Formats: sequence, C-alpha cells, structure tokens
Amino acid sequence: MDSPGLVVVGASLAGLRAVEAARLKGYTGPVTLIGAEPHLPYDRPPLSKEFLDGPEEPEPPYFRTAESLRTDLGVDLRLGAPATALDPQGRTVTVAGAPIRYEALVLATGAQARPLPGTVGMAGVHTLRGLDDARAIRSQLVPGIRMVVVGAGFIGAEIACAARRRSVAATVVEAAPAPLSRAVGADLGPVLGEVLRRHGVDLRCGGQVAELVGGDRVRAVRLADGTELPADLVVVGIGAVPATDWLVDSGLKLDAGVVCDETLCAGFEGVYAAGDVVRWFNPAFGQAMRLENWTTAAEQAAVAAHNALTPGDPRPCATVPYFWSDWNADRVQFVGLPDGEEVAFVQGGPDSGSFLALYRRGDRVIGALGLNQRRAVIRLRSAIGRGVGWDDTVAALRG
Repeated sequence: MDSPGLVVVGASLAGLRAVEAARLKGYTGPVTLIGAEPHLPYDRPPLSKEFLDGPEEPEPPYFRTAESLRTDLGVDLRLGAPATALDPQGRTVTVAGAPIRYEALVLATGAQARPLPGTVGMAGVHTLRGLDDARAIRSQLVPGIRMVVVGAGFIGAEIACAARRRSVAATVVEAAPAPLSRAVGADLGPVLGEVLRRHGVDLRCGGQVAELVGGDRVRAVRLADGTELPADLVVVGIGAVPATDWLVDSGLKLDAGVVCDETLCAGFEGVYAAGDVVRWFNPAFGQAMRLENWTTAAEQAAVAAHNALTPGDPRPCATVPYFWSDWNADRVQFVGLPDGEEVAFVQGGPDSGSFLALYRRGDRVIGALGLNQRRAVIRLRSAIGRGVGWDDTVAALRG
C-alpha cells in the first residue's frame, strides 16, 4: 500500500484548491489527487457560457497542466477511476479495487446533475455538469435546430443565452411559477425572468414536463397540459445531487451531502469535506447549508486542507455565499441568502437595466441581488459577513 499522506478525492476546483492550500501552508508530505473523470482539473463555469460559443471548440478550461500538478505541486495524480469506498477507521480509500492509505483526507467529489426520469440513453437529451457534457451539447448546437431547456435555473439561463448567440431558438420550461426562485427568492425570480425574455429567450413558467416524445431520439417535449414543444436537442437543468453514493457504508453521516461541523470535519479523525458535496454548519448565518458555487468551493477547500493537516489549530468555515451568472452582456450577481422577510430595491428598479436589491432578516441585511452592479455586490458580501444593519445600509445606498 502507498505511504500515508494527504489524499484528496475529487479532481475538481475544490480538490485542486485543497492541494494548492496544503502546499502553500508548507506541507511537504505526499499528496494524492483522485479524479473519476479522465480530465485534468478544469473550471466548470465557462462550460455553460463561452465554451459553447464560436465556430471552433475552445481549449478545455484546465487549471493546470499535468506537468505542473506533478512537478510544481508534487501530486500523485490518479485520474479516470472513481473512489468506491472509504474506511475511516482503517484510514483507507479504495480506488480501482486497491486501498490508498491516508493521514488526512479531503472529500471533494462534488455533485451530479439530476436527470429527467425515463430519459437516460435517449439521443439528443443531455445534462450539463462536466466537460464531456459541454462538448456533446456544443456539437449539436447549430443554427436551425429546435432546442428546449428543462429548468430555468442559472445553468438553464446561461445555456439558453448561449444558444441565442449561436442563432438557435431556445425555449426554457420551468415547473415553478417563476425562474430562479430557489436561488434569488420568489419576489425577484420574475424580475430576472423578464431579463431573460429581453435576451430573446422563450421562457415558459408553471409548465410541468409530462414526458419526452420519441424513440431512440427525442422529437418533442410534452407538457402536463398537453402542449408539445418540438425538440431536436433537450438540455435538462433541474438541479444536482451530491456525489455520496460511494460513502453509504462508510459510517459518515449523509443528509443531502456529507454532514460536517463548522470546521468541515465529517465526524472522523482526519476526514474533512469541501465543495458541492458538503453540508456544514455555517457560523456566518448560524445554520446548516450546502452550497453549489465556485467561490464557496474554493474557500472551503482552503479551510478543509488547513484543518485536515493542522487539527490542533482548527478554523471555522464562515462564508457568505456568492455566485454570478453571465447572460450575454448582463451580469447577475447574488450574495448571502435569499430567504429574507423583506426585499427592497436600493438602486434602479425591476424594469431597469441595472439594479441592486437587498434582503432583510430581522434587522440585518442577509442578501443582495445585483444586475450589472459588479462592485456594489462585492462590497456587500463583506458587509453582510460583518452583520450590517438594515436601516443604515438601505439609507446609505439610497442616499
């Protein structure tokens, strides 16, 4: 068996950042990075944006070359085979039937796209989670095809905008009354829906998908009210589930992710988690949460690596969620949490091309949504982390 050291399961953003953080803090022991995909660690946000653009497929958005990983970071790179079991008592992870020992472990297996039931194997139907998914969608995204996107979350919105840039008409079907309600709340979901429509997206909310019509290949999307939407390409964006199936017999607590405390410890000595797979107690808001965004994954990775390697000096992971989405020339940004008791516009309004809205819980600002308000939203992230008051913040921004 291998010499124990730091083992990171998941060659994702979180996995790579955990490795980088370990080396940055001076860790000189062995590091093993395990990835289920054959690809080097790559950046996921471009896959639903610029990767789909242009006549020629761009270079994959890799973070580092294999040489850099092995030489600069000293990584034992194990790609193309997933971890299949974890024994936290014996401190081993099983990959390709062989156990790998660890001294410290960071779980960063991310999440998997949720498929539409009954569509697995049907040609022309895709989810978008990884590089191979993006390549498959891009190859079919040609002018003249009929495209339906199921789910009006940020991935669905970005794909629809990318399709419009490729001269492909995109119809987006959302079961909820408004798009993006889970991400930005019920009050402002409809506002963002109108932004999408201004970009030429045919957005249909309150439409339950009954079935996909076709045999080996999709021909149409049939809604619950009987409407049929012709489709040569269907992209399903109905959320993701944390990749925890391989941990069912590990003894770790699993509940919509790997359950961790505020230090990202998964309940066993040396075992920590980061990224989309972790559900942890976030002291910034005093509640448990699981987040699927780039910024949080990177921040969690640094904390998890530090705590895994320096258990005597644990750091809490207190973070204010932040994510962004590019819709052609428009940038949508959100910080904090969307479940406020009140929402107020402090710059612009629902019909303007640029606005800033705040979310209140008690006497505190807990969230902010901005359309083309890049600097203001970033500043509010740190302010929300400090627990700024509602009245003073609203007055300052309106004044």
